[in-house]
Amino acid sequence: MTTLVSDTAMLMAAGLGKRMRPLTATTPKPLVRVAGKPLIDRALDRLEEAGVARAVVNVHYLADAIEAHVGARKAPAVTFSDEREQLLETGGGMVKAAAAGLLPDPFFACNADSIWLDGPQNAFSDLSAGWDPERMDALLLLVTHARAHNFDGSGDFYMDPAGQLTRKLPGRIAPFIYTGIQLVSQRLLRDAPDGKFSTNVLWDRAIAEGRLYGVAFTGRWYEVGTPAHIRPTEEALKGG
Repeated sequence: MTTLVSDTAMLMAAGLGKRMRPLTATTPKPLVRVAGKPLIDRALDRLEEAGVARAVVNVHYLADAIEAHVGARKAPAVTFSDEREQLLETGGGMVKAAAAGLLPDPFFACNADSIWLDGPQNAFSDLSAGWDPERMDALLLLVTHARAHNFDGSGDFYMDPAGQLTRKLPGRIAPFIYTGIQLVSQRLLRDAPDGKFSTNVLWDRAIAEGRLYGVAFTGRWYEVGTPAHIRPTEEALKGG
């Protein structure tokens, strides 16, 4: 197995989970259960299996419930980045946690509602094997449409033979879909906007500078964005 280039992952758990309503009216999306297990536990289990020692979990919506659920976990050891005062989105959330000294260089980042089954290597080993800090500000874990379950979109990125990424063109299909998992250099966060903003702002700058890269995931990934996605995901997990 590839040696991991970071011992820390940031888990994005602060969102409102609007697409998952009505389940998220009283439950934060990371605590919604799929096949009997909360989504955030599935992500934390994958981190533990890969040997990631620390998880930084950002919280905003129903933050107390998330803190109570995962706060006592030993592996990975959980630290919270508190966004109760203002939901900062993915980019702002990373900047806040980095400014508080919670994130090393580089660090993994992962959506707390991601579900995936690893291939020959785990996702974090795949990212570590492809990482080159001299060329990259971020390395995104991507899947082809064939490896993406419940996904009916048109894709996110084109990837050249060296792994460099460009955005999907309007009205076209792109072969690669972002899984919600990436490896991030502190360089990506430099001169970031204040407050609430999406990581897309930083990715676009990295694309313009030729420093956003991707690696094709060797496992399978499941979109769990709405209540309708839960049953098909459970069926697929049974088979997988």
